[in-house]
Amino acid sequence: MPTPNFLAIGSIIIDDIVYPDGRTSMGVLGGGGTHAAYGIAFSGEKPGLVGLVGEDLPGDIRARLEADFDCAGLVWTRHPQVRGWQIFEWNGLRNEIFRVEVIEPFMFGPAADSPDIPFESVSGFTLLRAPEHVVSWRARFPDAVLLWEPVRIFMLSADHEAFLTGIAQADIVSPNLHEAQTMYGIEDELEIMRRMLADGVKVAALRMGELGSLVARRGAGLAHYIPAVEVAEVVDQTGAGNTYCGGFLVGFCREGDIIEAGCYGAAAASFTLEYVGCAQMPANLDLEWSRRLDEARRGLRSVSL
Repeated sequence: MPTPNFLAIGSIIIDDIVYPDGRTSMGVLGGGGTHAAYGIAFSGEKPGLVGLVGEDLPGDIRARLEADFDCAGLVWTRHPQVRGWQIFEWNGLRNEIFRVEVIEPFMFGPAADSPDIPFESVSGFTLLRAPEHVVSWRARFPDAVLLWEPVRIFMLSADHEAFLTGIAQADIVSPNLHEAQTMYGIEDELEIMRRMLADGVKVAALRMGELGSLVARRGAGLAHYIPAVEVAEVVDQTGAGNTYCGGFLVGFCREGDIIEAGCYGAAAASFTLEYVGCAQMPANLDLEWSRRLDEARRGLRSVSL
């Protein structure tokens, strides 16, 4: 099998979902790394997925991963597969309760220098990790485009000095709006964008949920609002931001333009909204991809920074 052009590095999680009315969806494929890999896949690439998986990973989940991704970068462990209750409330809040004792290795493993990862060079990769991991993964793939999606628990710590160490190694930085508001103590998205660029971010993609995203490149003097692509019914918003990151990475590497990259991200994220857990690859992907990409392009607007 040829080496993939793109990698998604992050967690693979099995979700057991409980809805406010008592309904459940058990054994759902999730995890930030998996969602990001689907964002790459919707963009027309077959990504490599890098993460830790337990020896008891369900057979149907393993078969799905192997059908959609290059799984040579999955590192197997004897720990039980990380799995958690996802409890949704009527007001949209979600509570996560892990169902296994060993969690951290799945969130941050494998290490960048792991001999079990066979990939030697790639065009780009998404990385859902804390700042200290950005340094080691940059060393692993020094010539690749690195899109850093800061892990949520770190962003909510508001450790600005550590944030700067991650920025220094990344080509693209993509937090969500709530996380960035917490980190900077600022509500306004344009002011947050100015601060991120002043801190040294080369390309910033601020994800804002149903409001779309705000993207900018350092030194350009402009920021661009990319709308969220509408879908017939929003089934589950979980993972849409991760999926956006995978699409953005491919768009940036393929087109070299942050507006197009933002539109790629918006189109990719829209597929996730239509499914519980990770979206299925549609049979008419080429047609749907083109339509959603055009919709994102039509709604964009630019403002001065």
